[in-house]
Amino acid sequence: MSEPKNPENAVDVAGTGASELDRFPDPGMHEHKLRMADKDPKAAKRAEAQVVILFVISIVGTIGMLIAYFAIRPEGTTASVRNANLALGLGMFFALMGIGLAAVHWAKTLMSDHEKSEDRHAQRSADDVREAAVAVLKEGAADSGIARRPVLQGAVVTALALFPLTIVVPLISSVGGDWDISKFKHTIWKPGTRLAIDPTGRLIKASDLTIGSVVHVIPDVPAEERRSHHWIAEKAKAIVLLVRLDPAILKETEERKSWSYDGIVAYSKICTHVGCPVALYEQQTHHLLCPCHQSTFDVADGAKVVFGPAKRPLPQLPIMVDDEGYLVAQDDFDEPVGPSYWERLK
Repeated sequence: MSEPKNPENAVDVAGTGASELDRFPDPGMHEHKLRMADKDPKAAKRAEAQVVILFVISIVGTIGMLIAYFAIRPEGTTASVRNANLALGLGMFFALMGIGLAAVHWAKTLMSDHEKSEDRHAQRSADDVREAAVAVLKEGAADSGIARRPVLQGAVVTALALFPLTIVVPLISSVGGDWDISKFKHTIWKPGTRLAIDPTGRLIKASDLTIGSVVHVIPDVPAEERRSHHWIAEKAKAIVLLVRLDPAILKETEERKSWSYDGIVAYSKICTHVGCPVALYEQQTHHLLCPCHQSTFDVADGAKVVFGPAKRPLPQLPIMVDDEGYLVAQDDFDEPVGPSYWERLK
């Protein structure tokens, strides 16, 4: 880019621009426009009634949530669990929505909406300024009109007082519940349990898998058991990812060489970070990726962590082949599956 032919002129232009900015007029505040509630007492009453109704909706939502929590109990089926969660969710939704909408409507229609400005000052104001600020806060409380609106005052206090029950009651009611952590240490995999494809339940033979195959696996249990609520909870802990690799690339410790079969390895699908399902497999790198936080495990090397926040390898399920050629578990996982919890040693 070429230099300006007359640099002095350029300096003059800059100086002129700066002086113009110095003379820029202060636009001041926009003209305040009165709202309907400011001009019409009936409109103010209507707005107050609307805010009260919204707080009442919150109160009803809280009460409804508490009733649902005690009255609608899961009965061991997926439908009952869904209905119970839906009732609890709707109750909490209306409890929160009522408070939120009421606060917004109250601020927009009843509280003072005059714009105010003040000059910038030091971070800590002088004592007299701080006293003035407290006076302004008291003035704001007076502007809200809550002191002269007893119905509104009762509605907001009741809604805000009841809403914490939606959180406190479920917490208190869980005290004294089942704290047996031994159930976290074991799954329903047992010696001789056949591996079945999830969700069809079809049994798997070693000959069904080629190098690079990836199969989502569950324990083979009777059909009637798979329809129970207990099965759903146990399946969540027992899900497995079955992968067949070239046996030449497997890195196995001496104690685990018998845990695989001809390059077929089985690992828990539950991420050791926070329990997300690990199911994204890269065939070329043999890496298994957790989609939640990108923890990455090397299936060819004991499912060790190669990237991400997970701190432990995925637990391995020892497998073998039975007399009919079906893949079966030798035993349960050698360690608890999933993320850490209290009293876990590793």
